[in-house]
Amino acid sequence: MTSQTVSRVFVTARDGLKLAALDHAGPEGRTPILCLPGLTRTAEDFDALADRHARKRRVLALDHAGHGESGRADAVSRYGIEHSLRDVLDCMAALHCHRAVVVGTSYGGILAMILGVLRPTALAGVVLNDVGPVLEPVGLDHVQNFVGRDPALPSMEEAVAHLKTTLPPMVMDEAAWQRFTAGTFRAGPDGAWHPRWDIRIAQAMQGGGAMPELWPAFGALAHAPLMLLRGALSALLSEDTAIRMADARHDMRFVEIAGTGHCPTLEEPEAVAALDAFLDRIP
Repeated sequence: MTSQTVSRVFVTARDGLKLAALDHAGPEGRTPILCLPGLTRTAEDFDALADRHARKRRVLALDHAGHGESGRADAVSRYGIEHSLRDVLDCMAALHCHRAVVVGTSYGGILAMILGVLRPTALAGVVLNDVGPVLEPVGLDHVQNFVGRDPALPSMEEAVAHLKTTLPPMVMDEAAWQRFTAGTFRAGPDGAWHPRWDIRIAQAMQGGGAMPELWPAFGALAHAPLMLLRGALSALLSEDTAIRMADARHDMRFVEIAGTGHCPTLEEPEAVAALDAFLDRIP
């Protein structure tokens, strides 16, 4: 289910690549929400959030380059963080969203932290979903292996089963697994279910080298209300890093989602309650 006022919009990035977004219309009197998905994920991940908040404020959700309905790049290097940051800024400018509460899942949260350095005035608040200044290598290896593979699954049912056995623990009922799978794979002309992202993104991850620690970028969020969600079983964001983040930001709202690895879907009841309370406090 999606809000009745949602529209699919397209923006042309500065290099000509087509970027897609979902624009859930809402009252203009409050700061909009800008949702940035993780690798392999799309704007549809935030449909439930938008359904709850579009009556209160505008909600924008982006498809990163090479994901969902956005264009696929000719050069693998186009999928680097620097280009992704430019894409976010291009979309914000084109869609007249100059200041927002940013909800960033995994890769989207990395972009949100760096935006705190590049464009601090654009951030009215930040939600980091299972991501922080230090990313554990074992978690990154799993992500990279998943990103770089097209399993070409024969049916929706097999796609669901594949995700259940491949992904870290996730607490979802069967209907939620169906929705999640539809956001992950799509049937192609050959009848098989393929990833909704360019699997060459794994090459970009390899070519980018080791991810630097982002403590300075995390510190750049000091001016903004901040919330951290962590899957209690996450292999990407360690408990030690999350505790250190909380020590550095005593005002940060910190919620762990039991039984969940990387990363929470933001539809878990405890995530919904905490996220909505956080967002509702921001004008």
